[in-house]
Amino acid sequence: MRKRLVSAAIALVGALLLVSLFLYLVPGDPVDVMLGEQATQVDRAALRRAVGLDLPWYAQLWTFTRDLATGELRTSLPPFQRKVLPALGAALPYTLLLTVAAMAVSLLLALPLGVMAAARRGTPVDAVAMGVSVAGVALPRFWLGPVLIILFALKLDWLPVSGAESWRHLVLPAFTLGTALAAFLARMTRATMLEALREDYVTVARAKGLSPRVVLWKHAFRNALLPLVTVLGLEFGALLGGAIVTEKVFAWPGMGTLLLTAIEKRDYNTVRATVLLFTFCYVLVNTLTDAAYAWVDPRVRRRS
Repeated sequence: MRKRLVSAAIALVGALLLVSLFLYLVPGDPVDVMLGEQATQVDRAALRRAVGLDLPWYAQLWTFTRDLATGELRTSLPPFQRKVLPALGAALPYTLLLTVAAMAVSLLLALPLGVMAAARRGTPVDAVAMGVSVAGVALPRFWLGPVLIILFALKLDWLPVSGAESWRHLVLPAFTLGTALAAFLARMTRATMLEALREDYVTVARAKGLSPRVVLWKHAFRNALLPLVTVLGLEFGALLGGAIVTEKVFAWPGMGTLLLTAIEKRDYNTVRATVLLFTFCYVLVNTLTDAAYAWVDPRVRRRS
């Protein structure tokens, strides 16, 4: 547990340092966003002093850390310097909801495809399942999202285009975000199932006269879950990253939209805080994934 906490702390500090350094090196001036390029040098210098942009980057980072710890962190630029933490608190549930829904979509698509492909290896079912998975990996989210909008929102008028007023608004972004992961998980499920089906305990189960369904799902599938749990923990972070683009396409009010808006406005404090929250969520999910090993495989629990 101590090692996990140290690793989590290192990841958070590293993410904060990297994003602060990138913000310091990236071209563009936040003062120009606020005052315009025609502003006088006197006005520009006064605004820099007012918001602390005249300080070195490490001094700005210290101010950010202090304000974040005390809950007084505000957006970087005037005139309306709003507190950042309430904005993050409002956006986080939407991103988590979208990520969990996308994960559910990916599992509902991937697990049956992967298991059927492994159970019917070399048959047309296997070929079709793997063909669908390859297509899912090849389709980029920034293309798939608009295509789904045109088809299901504009042409068929089945689902809304954007927003987050009801569960119907969640369908298209969740499917867009979960498709690529579903394709990858289907191939992963097929590979782990094929390996499990070659194990001796499966041969023994078949020799006992158990039905193919019981052998497939109770014996082979559960033992094939451990690698999948590992992948799911890692891919959760990929879903969080993918949610940035998906939220922008569907105007979903999550952390991705908040982050992109902050980048456009050069709101450094919001950018730092959002990236830090993304990193924390990723580290937390990986820690929970480690804990899930013991539930999936009792051998891990006995060794710990």
